[in-house]
Amino acid sequence: MNWRRISALVLRYTFLYTRSLPRVAEMFFWPVMDLLVWGFITVYLLRMEHKLPAAITFLLGAMIFWDILYRAQQAVTISFLEDIWARNVLNIFVAPIRVSEFIVATYIVGFVKILITVAVLASLAYGLYSWSLFQMGLALIPLFANLLLMGWAVGMMTTGLIMRWGQSAEALAWGIPFLIQPLAAVFYPLDVLPAWLQPIARTIPATHVFEGMRAVLKGEGLSLHHLGWAFGLNILYLIGGALFFRWMYQLARDKGLLAKLGTQ
Repeated sequence: MNWRRISALVLRYTFLYTRSLPRVAEMFFWPVMDLLVWGFITVYLLRMEHKLPAAITFLLGAMIFWDILYRAQQAVTISFLEDIWARNVLNIFVAPIRVSEFIVATYIVGFVKILITVAVLASLAYGLYSWSLFQMGLALIPLFANLLLMGWAVGMMTTGLIMRWGQSAEALAWGIPFLIQPLAAVFYPLDVLPAWLQPIARTIPATHVFEGMRAVLKGEGLSLHHLGWAFGLNILYLIGGALFFRWMYQLARDKGLLAKLGTQ
């Protein structure tokens, strides 16, 4: 793996944002809109005559955490789509760049974008609703890391599907994360789900992250049980995502689909 090639790709994707206001705005528009909507819903529910559980405030944390996973997935997939839209796919894969280097470059760009977005959301949450993301203390780091890892794994899978089936599969870049969301117990505890769905939900790393987040915010501390499951499942997800991406890449190359992607 050559870090010079990786850094060149990082610069290439970073320059897309330095020269495009709409792309920069997209980093903040949807997260900020989500924060405002859920924040004001939270304020409204807390002001209701019949006191609701303090767990309502977990909605803000869940929204910010969900955006970490979503942005990590988008970082991989949208970077590839940017090359499709710019008809730059052939240039990327004709150059002496390994697939692993391409993936690592998208990880780095995505990580920086996530840090910026989360910083903005955390500041707004504190300024508008007096809710601090950092009240979770050091527990925030492993929870953040697990969402990042799962987002990267899902991103490799969605990119592989787009690589194999072309621009007709672009909707998967935005759709697949929301297929996972209902089962990941993002805005509600796991036990809210029907009993037959709960075993399926437990196979999703994000489920354990959000359960762990709620435990920390309740003052129960970081659950090593949920943390262990999240890390273990993420290892399997990353291995599976990498193998799937490699398989789709080989199929696309053997069938000449990369050339079609580069000229559509």
